[in-house]
Amino acid sequence: MEKPLSISEIKIRLDSLDEISREEYVRELMADERSGVKKITETYQRQKAKAEKEQARIGAMIEFDHSFASEGMIVAGVDEVGRGPLAGPVVAACVVIDRDAMIEGVNDSKKLSQEKREYLYDIIVKKSRHCSIGIIENDVIDRINILNSTFLAMSSAINHVSKELSEKGSRIDIVLVDGNQKIKDLDIRQETVVGGDARSYAIACASIVAKVYRDRLMENYDKKYPGYDFAGNKGYGTASHYEGLNRLGFTPIHRRSFCKSVL
Repeated sequence: MEKPLSISEIKIRLDSLDEISREEYVRELMADERSGVKKITETYQRQKAKAEKEQARIGAMIEFDHSFASEGMIVAGVDEVGRGPLAGPVVAACVVIDRDAMIEGVNDSKKLSQEKREYLYDIIVKKSRHCSIGIIENDVIDRINILNSTFLAMSSAINHVSKELSEKGSRIDIVLVDGNQKIKDLDIRQETVVGGDARSYAIACASIVAKVYRDRLMENYDKKYPGYDFAGNKGYGTASHYEGLNRLGFTPIHRRSFCKSVL
């Protein structure tokens, strides 16, 4: 009689199989009465159920996006980050991603850890059909206000994608915008989506791209302007940021209109 594989050998074999073969092997293992094998099959079933739930969530987000468009139409998602900080730019991202490019874990960037956002950022940039950034600096924010600057950053990101598409003889058919305000002076059909970064796949992808891009900018500014903890607070009004302002004064990236009561 053939000696059964050890628990460690079973784990090694499972790791070497593709998903279909792994599922078949787990079914075979269910006849094994050893407690260690039962733990392996139970763990596999939990992980499989979790993965199926995540795939269903992402699938629903993708279908939500395409419920606004007819077959073959190009849907873009746009989101911004950096409305509230005392320093640094407002950054927007526009993403066009195919409906079959399912990336597990995509969600509202605020619900994800920094490590998870960084991981997803690279995948989104690689898998998206088009991905672009719009940046409006602090001096413009001071001049035209944050709301108009946000619209301008979004328009800039969208226009970059539109230019790439036009060079291929195509165009964006609809832009999904996070929130309840449409972008001013945008000559493309828009749909606002309240809570869009948790409901729309393209918006969620854009929220991650914008967040990671801006965070990296602020981490670089922390090296250029030490003493404000920009790497930690990303320009927001934390105790360490206020302490730096009171001790060192403004930097060239501070939004003076946001800091009137600080100094």
